[in-house]
Amino acid sequence: MVTEKNIAKFSEQCKNIFAQIERDVIGQKEIVEGTIIAMIAGGNVLLEGVPGVGKTRLVRSLGRVFSLPFSRIQFTPDLMPADVTGTNIVVKDDKGNSSFQFQPGPIFSNIILADEINRATPKTQSALLEAMQEHTVTVMGVSRKLNEPFFVLATQNPIEQDGTYPLPEAQMDRFMFKLIVKNPSLDELMNIVSLTQKTMAEVAEAACNGEDLLEMRATANQIPVADEVLRYAMTLCSATHPDSECASQAAKKYVRLGASPRAGQAIISAAKVKALLNGRFNVSYNDINSIAYPVLRHRMKMNFEAIAGRVSPDAVIKMILDEMATLFKLEPTIKPLDLSENENQATPTSTPEPAPAADGNEPDDAGSKKSKRRFSKK
Repeated sequence: MVTEKNIAKFSEQCKNIFAQIERDVIGQKEIVEGTIIAMIAGGNVLLEGVPGVGKTRLVRSLGRVFSLPFSRIQFTPDLMPADVTGTNIVVKDDKGNSSFQFQPGPIFSNIILADEINRATPKTQSALLEAMQEHTVTVMGVSRKLNEPFFVLATQNPIEQDGTYPLPEAQMDRFMFKLIVKNPSLDELMNIVSLTQKTMAEVAEAACNGEDLLEMRATANQIPVADEVLRYAMTLCSATHPDSECASQAAKKYVRLGASPRAGQAIISAAKVKALLNGRFNVSYNDINSIAYPVLRHRMKMNFEAIAGRVSPDAVIKMILDEMATLFKLEPTIKPLDLSENENQATPTSTPEPAPAADGNEPDDAGSKKSKRRFSKK
C-alpha cells in the first residue's frame, strides 16, 4: 500500500535526480523527464537526434546520478554479436589443462549506451533482443541473468542513413519510449558553450542507487488506475489499428500497422510515474495523453498515403487523441511530452473539402470552374 511517506520520498528523490542532471545537461527538460520516467518504469529508451545535441552526455550523466555501472557500445558495421554479449574462451590452469571460460561482454552492466545502434548489422542488433526483454543473455546454450536494474538507452541519427540498418519492428517494440532530441535554443546554446569552456567532464553527483530506483519503481506500480482511465488507454492503443473495432478515422487513412500490446503496458506503467511526478496518487487522462506520443510514435507503421503526404506519426497521434476526446467527452488534447519528429512535416488540417457545384461538376483547387474553361480554351 502506498503511503504519504512513500510519496514524499519519491518526490524528494526525483527532485534530487533532476537537480543533478541539470548540472551536466543544459535544456532538454522534456527529454530528461521522459528518460527518467522510462527508467523508473523499467523501460528502454531510443533517443533520436542529429549529432552533438547531448544524447551521449545525457546517458553518461544518468549513470553518475543513479550510481550504476555504465557501459558504452559503439555500434559499427563490423561489430559482432560476441562483442556485445561475450563469448567462451579457452583458458589453461596451472597443470596445463584447457577448459572453456565465459568472458562477459559489455552488455553485463546496468546502463547500456548503444551508440548509433542503427549502424550495426541485423545479426548484431538481434543480440540485444533477449537482453532488452527478458534481461538474460544466452551464449552457447547457457542463459545468464543480467543485473537489475537494467536499461538500454540507444541513440540513432535520423539524417545520415548511408551504411545504416533500420531497426526491425521487433526491436523497436522493445523500446518503451522514442524521444526526439531537438537542437538547443539560442539561450541554451550560449549556456552550453559557457559551461563547456570551464570543463567538458560531467560534474553530477549520485542522487540514488540501484536499490532506491527499484524501490521507486515498486512505489509507482502501486498507484491505482481507474477502470475508466484504463479503458481509455486501451481504446487509444486499439484505435491505432485500422482494422480493429475501435479503429479511428486517422488510423484508417494513414496507418498500416498499429501499436502492439506492449504499448498498452508501457502507457500505464509510464503514466503511473508521471502521476507521481505531478504529485498525484492516481493516473489521469492527461497523463495518458502526454505519454502517448513517445510510446506510440515508433510502434505505428505509416502507409503510403501518410508517407506521400509527409504526415508524421505525431500528427496522426494528435488526430487520434482528438477523436478520443470527442468519444470520451474530454477536453482538447494537451501538449505532448516532447515535440513532433519533424516540425517541417505537413500536418493534415480539418478544413472541409469543397462542396460540389450545383450542376454536379467538381470545382478545381481554386474552387472555380470558370478558370478551367479559360484554361481549356487556351
